[in-house]
Formats: sequence, structure tokens, C-alpha cells
Amino acid sequence: MSASGGTKAIVAALGANLAIAAAKFVAFAFSGSSSMLAEGVHSLADSGNQGLLLLGGKKAKRAATEEHPFGYGRERYIYGFLVSIVLFTIGGVFALYEGYEKIQDPHPLEDWYWPIGVLVFAVIAEGFSFRTAIKESNELRGKQTWTQFVRRAKAPELPVVLLEDLGALVGLVLALGGVGLTLLTGNGVWDGIGTMCIGALLVLIALVLAAETKSLLLGEAAGTEEVAAIRTAIVDGEVVSRVIHMRTLHLGPEELLVAAKIAVRRHDTAAQVTNAINAAEARIREAVPIARVIYLEPDIYDETTAAAGPDPAKTPGSH
Repeated sequence: MSASGGTKAIVAALGANLAIAAAKFVAFAFSGSSSMLAEGVHSLADSGNQGLLLLGGKKAKRAATEEHPFGYGRERYIYGFLVSIVLFTIGGVFALYEGYEKIQDPHPLEDWYWPIGVLVFAVIAEGFSFRTAIKESNELRGKQTWTQFVRRAKAPELPVVLLEDLGALVGLVLALGGVGLTLLTGNGVWDGIGTMCIGALLVLIALVLAAETKSLLLGEAAGTEEVAAIRTAIVDGEVVSRVIHMRTLHLGPEELLVAAKIAVRRHDTAAQVTNAINAAEARIREAVPIARVIYLEPDIYDETTAAAGPDPAKTPGSH
């Protein structure tokens, strides 16, 4: 994901959520709707989440240091994980609590036109934000389904904004349903039920985001297509005959570490091997530009050792 594309989607979501949060709190003050209060807190939490994503993107740009020689690219993963925690606690749990309180002590809505008007405005604003996130994501999604995109994306920002906006739109529909049923029946319990549904939705989205960003924090390999491209780029068919084994790791969304043991001929000189490694590194960077940290170790390929099969405790294909 390009930094500019992610930032554009985040800024669009931030602007929409700040405006919506203010409108929802005004509607709550006039109507007493718990759905409005829960939705207001939800939008405020979303605004804070976008601020965290922007902060993470800024911190990730810091240059590498002796203490952190591979840079700070994973800052974006850390802040993405913090977003899932904020969404779970402030968004989901608060809404569940507020909904429970409203069901225990229901009361009719006052000035009903405030929540209805704000919800309609919020749907329009969130729709604009969601459209921006979809447009930015489509530039990177390719032929992947949306589920595959969210699960495989190495940059956390767009999946986070997509799921937040989707949750916000569904939550607004639930809030409209709760407020509408309360107006039709005169029973404030429906407002509380709508609020609890919003809370359950936010908790579910937060758990999905937490699982995905946790995987990124632990360290994910390059995608299947990138791995294949790197393997093809390494082998020149002359000095480098094959890849004995290879490991890849994302140091950040746009920085990839490649470590591989490569097979060279037994009679090659040190100069030939060195030139072959330098050429292989250049081909890798041309094929996969985000492969910025590359370590290639030459070895003599041994078919007998390789035929024994991979062993995590040993180095396969060498002797």
C-alpha cells in the first residue's frame, strides 16, 4: 500500500468521523437517545483511531539506528493493533453497557427529529469515507476478494479504515432501526436493543482487526507471487543453479527482508560467486522493489542431503 493512498483514506475517514461525532452528541443532548450516545462515542473513538494510524505512519518513516538497524516500519503494525483495542473497549464495550442500561431503564425519545436527521447525515458522510477507502483499496486489491484483501494486506491502514467504515454504516442502520422502532412503539427498549447490536458489531470487527494485526506483528512472509518472483530472480542458470532454501519477512508494509541459501558450482572462484550474488540481488530488487534487505549465502548443493527432506533443526541442502 502506498503511503499516500493510505493517508488519503485515513484523512477522509477522520474528517467524516469528527463531523459525525459532533452531530451525534448534539442529537443525544436534545433527544436522550442511547443509540445516539453510543454512536457518538463510536465516531469519537474512530476519530482517535485515525489519529493513531496517522501517528504510526509518521513514526514508521524514521531512519534506522544502531539500536533498530532494520528501521521502524513495524510501528504501523503496532498502532494498527492499538486501534483494534480502542475499537473493542471504547466502541464495542461502551455500546454494550449503554444498551444494557437503556433496556433496564427505558424512556421515550424527545425531539425525535434530531437523531433521525443526524443519522441520515452520518450515513451520507460515512458513505463518502467508505467510497474513498474502497477506491484506494481497489488500486491494490487486484483479483483478490475483499476477505482475501483484508487477510493478506501487509499494510494495516486500508483494512482498518474499510472495516471501521463498514461497521459504522451497519451501525447507523441499526441505530436508525432502534430509533425508528422506539418512535413507532413508544417503547425505549428498542433503542437499547439497537445500541447493544451496535456494540456486538464493533466487538466483532475489533476481534478481526486484532487477529490480523497480531499476525503482522509476529512477522509475515512475502506473498506467494512475490516469493515466486524472488526465486526466479535469484537463479541465473549459470553460477547460481537453484535456491536451496529461502525465508522472507516483512520488516514493514513496504520493506521486505530476503534470506536465502543458494547453490553454486564447486569449481567457481570467489570472484565469480561474488559477482553472481551481486547480480542476483539486483534482479531481486528489480522484480520485487520492496525487497530492500537481502542476504544470500552460497553453498554447494548436495542431492543426498536435500533428499533427506527439510529439517527445521538443520540447514537443508548443505553439508
